[in-house]
Amino acid sequence: MDNDILIVGGGLNGPALALALAQGGLRVTIIDALPLATLKDGDFDGRAYALALASRRMLTALGIWDQVAANSQPILDIIASDGRPGEGAAPWILHFDHQEIEEGPVGHMLEDRHLRRELLDAVAAHPAITQINGQRVIGQKIHPTHAEITLDNGDNLTARLLIGCDGRDSGSARRAGIARTGWGYDQTGLVAAIAHERPHNGIAHQFFMPSGPLGILPLPGNRCSIVWAENTERANWINTLNDQDYLAELRPCFGDFLGEIKLEGARFSYPLKLTIANTFIGERLVLVGDAAHGMHPLAGQGLNMGLRDVAALAEVLILAKRRGEDFTSPLVLERYQEWRRFDTASMAAVTNGINRLFSNDNPVLRATRDIGLGLVNAMPGMRRNLMRQAAGLTGDLPKLMQGQAI
Repeated sequence: MDNDILIVGGGLNGPALALALAQGGLRVTIIDALPLATLKDGDFDGRAYALALASRRMLTALGIWDQVAANSQPILDIIASDGRPGEGAAPWILHFDHQEIEEGPVGHMLEDRHLRRELLDAVAAHPAITQINGQRVIGQKIHPTHAEITLDNGDNLTARLLIGCDGRDSGSARRAGIARTGWGYDQTGLVAAIAHERPHNGIAHQFFMPSGPLGILPLPGNRCSIVWAENTERANWINTLNDQDYLAELRPCFGDFLGEIKLEGARFSYPLKLTIANTFIGERLVLVGDAAHGMHPLAGQGLNMGLRDVAALAEVLILAKRRGEDFTSPLVLERYQEWRRFDTASMAAVTNGINRLFSNDNPVLRATRDIGLGLVNAMPGMRRNLMRQAAGLTGDLPKLMQGQAI
Protein backbone atom coordinates (compact mmCIF):
# COMPACT_ATOMS: atom_id res chain seq x y z
CA MET A 1 0.00 0.00 0.00
CA ASP A 2 1.08 3.60 -0.61
CA ASN A 3 -0.41 4.49 2.80
CA ASP A 4 -2.29 3.15 5.77
CA ILE A 5 -4.91 5.91 5.43
CA LEU A 6 -6.09 8.16 2.60
CA ILE A 7 -8.04 11.27 3.70
CA VAL A 8 -10.06 13.00 0.99
CA GLY A 9 -10.67 16.66 1.82
CA GLY A 10 -8.39 19.01 3.70
CA GLY A 11 -10.52 21.59 5.50
CA LEU A 12 -9.91 21.48 9.25
CA ASN A 13 -11.09 17.99 10.16
CA GLY A 14 -8.80 16.36 7.60
CA PRO A 15 -5.51 17.80 8.94
CA ALA A 16 -6.60 17.28 12.57
CA LEU A 17 -7.39 13.63 11.83
CA ALA A 18 -4.11 13.15 9.96
CA LEU A 19 -2.17 14.50 12.94
CA ALA A 20 -4.00 12.29 15.41
CA LEU A 21 -3.50 9.17 13.29
CA ALA A 22 0.14 9.91 12.52
CA GLN A 23 0.87 10.46 16.21
CA GLY A 24 -0.56 6.97 16.69
CA GLY A 25 1.89 5.44 14.20
CA LEU A 26 -0.17 5.37 10.99
CA ARG A 27 0.99 6.63 7.57
CA VAL A 28 -1.47 9.14 6.13
CA THR A 29 -1.97 11.05 2.88
CA ILE A 30 -4.38 14.00 2.58
CA ILE A 31 -5.76 15.06 -0.79
CA ASP A 32 -7.25 18.55 -1.06
CA ALA A 33 -8.56 20.25 -4.18
CA LEU A 34 -7.43 23.74 -3.11
CA PRO A 35 -3.85 24.96 -3.62
CA LEU A 36 -1.78 25.13 -0.43
CA ALA A 37 -1.19 28.87 -0.86
CA THR A 38 -4.94 29.47 -0.85
CA LEU A 39 -5.42 27.39 2.29
CA LYS A 40 -2.62 29.21 4.13
CA ASP A 41 -3.66 32.74 3.14
CA GLY A 42 -3.17 34.82 6.29
CA ASP A 43 -5.40 37.77 5.35
CA PHE A 44 -8.37 38.47 7.61
CA ASP A 45 -11.62 37.44 5.96
CA GLY A 46 -14.01 37.24 8.94
CA ARG A 47 -14.49 33.48 9.13
CA ALA A 48 -14.23 32.15 12.67
CA TYR A 49 -15.26 29.19 14.82
CA ALA A 50 -16.64 28.76 18.31
CA LEU A 51 -14.36 26.07 19.74
CA ALA A 52 -15.86 24.29 22.73
CA LEU A 53 -13.66 23.68 25.77
CA ALA A 54 -13.33 19.99 24.85
CA SER A 55 -12.19 20.94 21.34
CA ARG A 56 -9.59 23.27 22.83
CA ARG A 57 -8.32 20.38 24.97
CA MET A 58 -8.05 18.25 21.85
CA LEU A 59 -6.01 20.91 20.04
CA THR A 60 -3.75 21.05 23.11
CA ALA A 61 -3.22 17.28 22.95
CA LEU A 62 -2.36 17.58 19.24
CA GLY A 63 0.21 20.32 19.95
CA ILE A 64 -1.75 23.06 18.18
CA TRP A 65 -3.40 25.18 20.88
CA ASP A 66 -0.27 26.88 22.22
CA GLN A 67 0.40 28.19 18.71
CA VAL A 68 -3.05 29.80 18.30
CA ALA A 69 -4.05 30.70 21.87
CA ALA A 70 -2.82 34.30 21.63
CA ASN A 71 -5.18 34.90 18.68
CA SER A 72 -8.25 33.45 20.41
CA GLN A 73 -11.06 35.14 22.32
CA PRO A 74 -12.55 33.41 25.40
CA ILE A 75 -16.35 33.14 25.38
CA LEU A 76 -17.12 34.22 28.93
CA ASP A 77 -20.90 34.48 28.86
CA ILE A 78 -23.71 33.43 26.51
CA ILE A 79 -26.94 35.44 26.36
CA ALA A 80 -30.09 34.35 24.51
CA SER A 81 -32.86 36.81 23.59
CA ASP A 82 -36.08 36.79 21.61
CA GLY A 83 -36.68 39.63 19.18
CA ARG A 84 -38.49 41.07 16.18
CA PRO A 85 -37.29 42.87 13.05
CA GLY A 86 -36.96 46.59 13.62
CA GLU A 87 -36.97 46.16 17.39
CA GLY A 88 -33.66 44.34 17.86
CA ALA A 89 -33.39 41.80 20.64
CA ALA A 90 -35.60 41.96 23.68
CA PRO A 91 -34.03 41.99 27.16
CA TRP A 92 -32.18 38.73 27.73
CA ILE A 93 -34.12 35.79 29.08
CA LEU A 94 -31.31 33.22 29.40
CA HIS A 95 -27.79 33.94 30.65
CA PHE A 96 -24.92 31.47 30.91
CA ASP A 97 -22.06 32.77 33.07
CA HIS A 98 -18.70 30.96 32.69
CA GLN A 99 -18.06 31.26 36.42
CA GLU A 100 -20.80 28.67 37.04
CA ILE A 101 -18.53 25.84 35.84
CA GLU A 102 -15.15 25.25 37.41
CA GLU A 103 -13.39 24.39 34.15
CA GLY A 104 -13.50 28.01 32.93
CA PRO A 105 -14.79 29.54 29.68
CA VAL A 106 -17.16 27.27 27.76
CA GLY A 107 -15.15 27.92 24.64
CA HIS A 108 -12.99 30.22 22.55
CA MET A 109 -13.51 32.02 19.26
CA LEU A 110 -10.72 31.47 16.77
CA GLU A 111 -10.41 32.76 13.23
CA ASP A 112 -10.16 30.26 10.41
CA ARG A 113 -6.91 31.73 9.09
CA HIS A 114 -5.03 31.09 12.35
CA LEU A 115 -6.31 27.57 13.01
CA ARG A 116 -5.96 26.38 9.42
CA ARG A 117 -2.40 27.65 9.04
CA GLU A 118 -1.17 26.01 12.25
CA LEU A 119 -2.81 22.69 11.36
CA LEU A 120 -1.23 22.74 7.91
CA ASP A 121 2.20 23.61 9.33
CA ALA A 122 1.95 20.73 11.80
CA VAL A 123 0.92 18.37 8.99
CA ALA A 124 3.84 19.50 6.83
CA ALA A 125 6.29 18.94 9.70
CA HIS A 126 5.19 15.36 10.43
CA PRO A 127 7.20 12.71 8.56
CA ALA A 128 4.31 10.22 8.45
CA ILE A 129 1.94 12.61 6.62
CA THR A 130 1.90 13.47 2.92
CA GLN A 131 -0.27 16.32 1.64
CA ILE A 132 -1.36 16.59 -1.99
CA ASN A 133 -2.94 19.91 -2.95
CA GLY A 134 -4.59 21.19 -6.10
CA GLN A 135 -5.82 17.71 -7.10
CA ARG A 136 -9.37 16.39 -7.16
CA VAL A 137 -10.46 12.81 -6.56
CA ILE A 138 -12.47 11.67 -9.57
CA GLY A 139 -12.80 7.96 -8.83
CA GLN A 140 -12.56 5.37 -6.09
CA LYS A 141 -12.59 1.60 -5.99
CA ILE A 142 -12.71 -0.81 -3.10
CA HIS A 143 -10.68 -3.99 -3.48
CA PRO A 144 -10.58 -6.99 -1.11
CA THR A 145 -7.30 -5.82 0.42
CA HIS A 146 -7.28 -2.04 -0.12
CA ALA A 147 -9.01 1.12 -1.31
CA GLU A 148 -7.90 2.95 -4.44
CA ILE A 149 -8.57 6.51 -5.61
CA THR A 150 -7.90 8.22 -8.92
CA LEU A 151 -6.87 11.88 -9.08
CA ASP A 152 -7.71 14.25 -11.90
CA ASN A 153 -4.08 14.19 -13.05
CA GLY A 154 -4.41 10.45 -13.67
CA ASP A 155 -2.48 9.27 -10.61
CA ASN A 156 -3.78 6.36 -8.55
CA LEU A 157 -3.22 6.07 -4.80
CA THR A 158 -3.88 3.09 -2.57
CA ALA A 159 -4.35 2.61 1.17
CA ARG A 160 -5.87 0.16 3.58
CA LEU A 161 -8.64 2.65 4.52
CA LEU A 162 -10.30 5.64 2.85
CA ILE A 163 -11.71 8.48 4.97
CA GLY A 164 -14.05 11.12 3.52
CA CYS A 165 -13.66 14.58 5.05
CA ASP A 166 -15.01 16.22 1.90
CA GLY A 167 -18.06 18.14 3.12
CA ARG A 168 -21.83 17.91 2.96
CA ASP A 169 -21.81 16.98 -0.73
CA SER A 170 -19.18 14.32 -0.07
CA GLY A 171 -17.94 12.71 -3.25
CA SER A 172 -16.51 9.88 -1.15
CA ALA A 173 -20.00 9.05 0.13
CA ARG A 174 -21.64 9.52 -3.25
CA ARG A 175 -19.17 7.26 -5.07
CA ALA A 176 -19.75 4.61 -2.39
CA GLY A 177 -23.52 4.80 -2.92
CA ILE A 178 -24.24 6.14 0.58
CA ALA A 179 -27.54 8.02 0.61
CA ARG A 180 -28.39 10.94 2.88
CA THR A 181 -31.42 11.95 4.94
CA GLY A 182 -32.37 15.56 5.58
CA TRP A 183 -34.16 18.67 4.44
CA GLY A 184 -33.63 22.35 3.79
CA TYR A 185 -34.85 25.10 6.12
CA ASP A 186 -35.49 27.69 3.39
CA GLN A 187 -32.90 29.73 5.27
CA THR A 188 -29.51 31.04 4.23
CA GLY A 189 -26.71 31.81 6.65
CA LEU A 190 -25.08 35.21 6.11
CA VAL A 191 -21.61 35.28 7.67
CA ALA A 192 -19.41 38.34 8.19
CA ALA A 193 -17.12 40.08 10.66
CA ILE A 194 -18.31 43.28 12.32
CA ALA A 195 -16.19 46.00 13.94
CA HIS A 196 -18.01 47.87 16.69
CA GLU A 197 -17.59 50.89 18.90
CA ARG A 198 -18.06 49.36 22.36
CA PRO A 199 -16.31 46.32 23.90
CA HIS A 200 -18.15 42.99 23.76
CA ASN A 201 -16.67 41.82 27.10
CA GLY A 202 -16.35 38.27 25.78
CA ILE A 203 -20.13 37.80 25.60
CA ALA A 204 -21.73 35.73 22.82
CA HIS A 205 -25.31 36.62 21.90
CA GLN A 206 -28.00 34.54 20.25
CA PHE A 207 -30.88 36.69 19.05
CA PHE A 208 -33.90 34.66 17.93
CA MET A 209 -35.71 36.50 15.13
CA PRO A 210 -38.81 35.24 13.27
CA SER A 211 -36.83 34.67 10.07
CA GLY A 212 -34.01 32.84 11.88
CA PRO A 213 -31.40 33.25 14.64
CA LEU A 214 -28.65 35.86 14.64
CA GLY A 215 -25.47 34.76 16.41
CA ILE A 216 -23.04 37.50 17.50
CA LEU A 217 -19.76 35.91 18.59
CA PRO A 218 -16.85 37.85 20.13
CA LEU A 219 -13.49 38.10 18.38
CA PRO A 220 -10.29 39.68 19.71
CA GLY A 221 -10.55 43.45 19.97
CA ASN A 222 -13.75 45.33 19.22
CA ARG A 223 -14.86 42.84 16.60
CA CYS A 224 -17.35 40.03 16.37
CA SER A 225 -18.39 37.34 13.93
CA ILE A 226 -22.03 37.12 12.90
CA VAL A 227 -24.00 34.14 11.64
CA TRP A 228 -27.28 35.68 10.44
CA ALA A 229 -30.02 33.28 9.31
CA GLU A 230 -32.61 34.80 6.97
CA ASN A 231 -35.20 33.22 4.72
CA THR A 232 -33.50 32.39 1.46
CA GLU A 233 -35.37 34.81 -0.80
CA ARG A 234 -34.57 37.77 1.43
CA ALA A 235 -31.00 36.58 2.01
CA ASN A 236 -30.41 36.40 -1.74
CA TRP A 237 -31.59 39.99 -2.04
CA ILE A 238 -29.41 41.14 0.88
CA ASN A 239 -26.41 39.52 -0.82
CA THR A 240 -26.89 41.81 -3.84
CA LEU A 241 -26.55 44.95 -1.67
CA ASN A 242 -23.41 47.00 -1.19
CA ASP A 243 -21.81 47.04 2.27
CA GLN A 244 -23.61 50.18 3.41
CA ASP A 245 -27.05 48.83 2.49
CA TYR A 246 -26.15 45.41 3.92
CA LEU A 247 -25.50 47.09 7.28
CA ALA A 248 -28.77 48.99 7.01
CA GLU A 249 -30.60 45.65 6.84
CA LEU A 250 -28.53 44.15 9.66
CA ARG A 251 -28.88 46.98 12.19
CA PRO A 252 -32.59 46.45 13.01
CA CYS A 253 -31.73 42.89 14.11
CA PHE A 254 -28.32 43.64 15.59
CA GLY A 255 -29.41 46.64 17.65
CA ASP A 256 -27.15 49.35 19.06
CA PHE A 257 -25.81 47.67 22.23
CA LEU A 258 -22.27 47.68 20.77
CA GLY A 259 -22.52 51.20 19.35
CA GLU A 260 -21.70 51.97 15.74
CA ILE A 261 -20.91 48.96 13.56
CA LYS A 262 -19.16 48.42 10.25
CA LEU A 263 -18.18 45.47 8.10
CA GLU A 264 -14.66 44.03 8.15
CA GLY A 265 -13.38 41.41 5.76
CA ALA A 266 -15.44 39.46 3.25
CA ARG A 267 -19.09 38.45 3.30
CA PHE A 268 -20.12 34.81 2.95
CA SER A 269 -23.38 32.91 2.62
CA TYR A 270 -24.47 29.28 2.48
CA PRO A 271 -27.80 27.42 2.46
CA LEU A 272 -28.92 26.00 5.81
CA LYS A 273 -30.06 22.41 5.84
CA LEU A 274 -29.98 19.21 7.81
CA THR A 275 -28.18 16.38 6.05
CA ILE A 276 -27.00 13.14 7.67
CA ALA A 277 -25.42 10.19 5.89
CA ASN A 278 -27.51 7.04 6.31
CA THR A 279 -24.33 5.26 7.40
CA PHE A 280 -21.00 6.70 8.51
CA ILE A 281 -19.06 3.65 7.35
CA GLY A 282 -18.74 1.42 4.31
CA GLU A 283 -16.34 -1.20 3.05
CA ARG A 284 -12.88 0.28 3.82
CA LEU A 285 -14.55 3.70 4.07
CA VAL A 286 -15.37 6.11 6.91
CA LEU A 287 -17.12 9.50 6.81
CA VAL A 288 -16.12 12.31 9.18
CA GLY A 289 -17.41 15.81 9.90
CA ASP A 290 -19.78 17.41 7.39
CA ALA A 291 -19.38 14.38 5.12
CA ALA A 292 -21.22 12.44 7.85
CA HIS A 293 -23.54 15.15 9.18
CA GLY A 294 -24.44 18.79 8.55
CA MET A 295 -26.73 20.72 10.90
CA HIS A 296 -28.13 24.17 11.56
CA PRO A 297 -25.36 26.46 12.89
CA LEU A 298 -27.43 28.06 15.66
CA ALA A 299 -25.65 26.11 18.41
CA GLY A 300 -22.20 26.77 16.90
CA GLN A 301 -21.38 23.06 17.07
CA GLY A 302 -20.47 22.26 13.45
CA LEU A 303 -16.68 22.13 13.81
CA ASN A 304 -16.93 20.75 17.35
CA MET A 305 -19.00 17.81 16.12
CA GLY A 306 -16.44 17.16 13.40
CA LEU A 307 -13.58 17.23 15.89
CA ARG A 308 -15.47 14.76 18.08
CA ASP A 309 -15.65 12.46 15.05
CA VAL A 310 -11.90 12.90 14.56
CA ALA A 311 -11.13 12.11 18.20
CA ALA A 312 -13.40 9.05 18.29
CA LEU A 313 -12.19 7.61 14.97
CA ALA A 314 -8.51 8.15 15.79
CA GLU A 315 -8.95 6.37 19.12
CA VAL A 316 -10.81 3.44 17.58
CA LEU A 317 -8.26 2.92 14.78
CA ILE A 318 -5.13 3.43 16.87
CA LEU A 319 -6.26 1.13 19.70
CA ALA A 320 -7.29 -1.54 17.18
CA LYS A 321 -3.85 -1.33 15.54
CA ARG A 322 -2.13 -1.67 18.93
CA ARG A 323 -4.17 -4.76 19.73
CA GLY A 324 -3.13 -6.34 16.45
CA GLU A 325 -6.61 -6.14 14.91
CA ASP A 326 -7.31 -5.34 11.27
CA PHE A 327 -8.34 -1.72 11.82
CA THR A 328 -10.23 -1.70 8.50
CA SER A 329 -12.56 -4.56 9.46
CA PRO A 330 -16.31 -3.84 9.68
CA LEU A 331 -16.30 -4.76 13.37
CA VAL A 332 -13.71 -2.08 14.15
CA LEU A 333 -15.33 0.59 11.97
CA GLU A 334 -18.71 -0.14 13.57
CA ARG A 335 -17.25 0.92 16.93
CA TYR A 336 -16.75 4.41 15.52
CA GLN A 337 -20.26 4.54 14.10
CA GLU A 338 -21.84 3.39 17.36
CA TRP A 339 -19.80 5.96 19.29
CA ARG A 340 -20.84 8.87 17.10
CA ARG A 341 -24.34 8.00 15.87
CA PHE A 342 -26.33 8.82 19.02
CA ASP A 343 -24.49 12.08 19.68
CA THR A 344 -25.08 13.14 16.08
CA ALA A 345 -28.78 12.26 16.16
CA SER A 346 -29.25 14.08 19.48
CA MET A 347 -27.57 17.28 18.27
CA ALA A 348 -29.50 17.17 14.99
CA ALA A 349 -32.79 16.86 16.90
CA VAL A 350 -31.91 19.72 19.25
CA THR A 351 -30.82 22.17 16.55
CA ASN A 352 -33.74 21.25 14.31
CA GLY A 353 -36.25 21.63 17.14
CA ILE A 354 -34.88 24.95 18.40
CA ASN A 355 -34.82 26.43 14.92
CA ARG A 356 -38.42 25.43 14.22
CA LEU A 357 -39.61 26.62 17.62
CA PHE A 358 -37.97 30.04 17.41
CA SER A 359 -37.98 30.91 13.68
CA ASN A 360 -41.50 32.31 13.70
CA ASP A 361 -43.57 35.11 15.21
CA ASN A 362 -46.46 32.99 16.47
CA PRO A 363 -47.62 34.71 19.69
CA VAL A 364 -48.48 31.42 21.43
CA LEU A 365 -45.12 29.84 20.61
CA ARG A 366 -43.34 33.07 21.51
CA ALA A 367 -44.93 33.14 24.96
CA THR A 368 -44.27 29.42 25.49
CA ARG A 369 -40.61 29.55 24.52
CA ASP A 370 -39.91 32.70 26.53
CA ILE A 371 -41.46 31.13 29.62
CA GLY A 372 -39.41 27.98 29.01
CA LEU A 373 -36.13 29.88 28.67
CA GLY A 374 -36.99 31.93 31.74
CA LEU A 375 -37.52 28.75 33.75
CA VAL A 376 -34.18 27.34 32.62
CA ASN A 377 -32.52 30.60 33.61
CA ALA A 378 -34.08 30.33 37.08
CA MET A 379 -32.75 26.78 37.64
CA PRO A 380 -28.98 26.82 38.37
CA GLY A 381 -28.59 23.05 38.10
CA MET A 382 -30.14 22.85 34.63
CA ARG A 383 -28.30 25.97 33.51
CA ARG A 384 -24.98 24.47 34.63
CA ASN A 385 -25.73 21.18 32.87
CA LEU A 386 -26.51 23.00 29.61
CA MET A 387 -23.27 24.96 29.92
CA ARG A 388 -21.30 21.75 30.34
CA GLN A 389 -22.99 20.33 27.25
CA ALA A 390 -22.11 23.47 25.27
CA ALA A 391 -18.51 23.11 26.47
CA GLY A 392 -18.45 19.51 25.18
CA LEU A 393 -17.81 18.05 28.64
CA THR A 394 -20.69 15.55 28.77
CA GLY A 395 -21.11 12.07 27.34
CA ASP A 396 -18.54 9.42 26.49
CA LEU A 397 -15.59 11.65 25.62
CA PRO A 398 -12.67 10.34 23.51
CA LYS A 399 -9.24 10.72 25.09
CA LEU A 400 -8.26 13.63 22.85
CA MET A 401 -11.36 15.55 23.97
CA GLN A 402 -10.15 15.07 27.54
CA GLY A 403 -6.79 16.55 26.59
CA GLN A 404 -5.04 13.16 26.72
CA ALA A 405 -2.87 11.51 24.11
CA ILE A 406 -4.22 8.25 22.69
